[in-house]
Amino acid sequence: MTSRLPPRGNVTTSYAHSEKKRDGSTVPATSPSVRARVRGAERSSMAPLRPLSRLPGLNSANVLLVESEEQFQQRLADRLVEETTFTVNVRLAKSLPLPVENEESRPRIDLVVFIINLTSELSLQSAEASVKCLDHRYFLGKVSFMVTNARNVAAPGERLDAVRKLAASLHCALLFAEDQTPDGVTNATERLLTILKVAAGLVPMTTALYLSNLTRGTALRDIDQPSFD
Repeated sequence: MTSRLPPRGNVTTSYAHSEKKRDGSTVPATSPSVRARVRGAERSSMAPLRPLSRLPGLNSANVLLVESEEQFQQRLADRLVEETTFTVNVRLAKSLPLPVENEESRPRIDLVVFIINLTSELSLQSAEASVKCLDHRYFLGKVSFMVTNARNVAAPGERLDAVRKLAASLHCALLFAEDQTPDGVTNATERLLTILKVAAGLVPMTTALYLSNLTRGTALRDIDQPSFD
């Protein structure tokens, strides 16, 4: 009987003005007075997230999970760091841009994943706004969209079409996840790990751009056709 290896990665949560690590320690946030001044200059002080701003780690990958409602990202993160063949470091955020205070200590982000709950219009709107805070080089195979509740009767078909159009227009992978069952979380984790390994350069002879061509969202000309569902 083989013993299970412990997780090699870690999870860090990014808030508006601080970043909280899994062990509960927090990078100091700005004081209320400073926070008020920062809020006024927020647009100019928060630069877009850039994929090549740091050197890559040895046999490791960093993924950023962005979800405004924080319903699925923690469970997904816990499963991702259980990977034992390479080190997976997960950072969590409700939206972009990330806090500028911790930019110097922030590692290179190999893959950004936007988790969108199809039953929530605010979830889609948040993802649409956050995408604009990414450097254009991320859209060369380093961005994915993960959709939850696609089978929920409360999710309108027009919202799914909007997500598909967004993913297709940015040439990004579009994944569907069943977040209500353990098997669904496992399947979502496995698919995401496959993309993450390529995005981090851990798969020889395969680039993130090549994988993006295989997994990107449906072409716009197909989406614009009438739906007969």
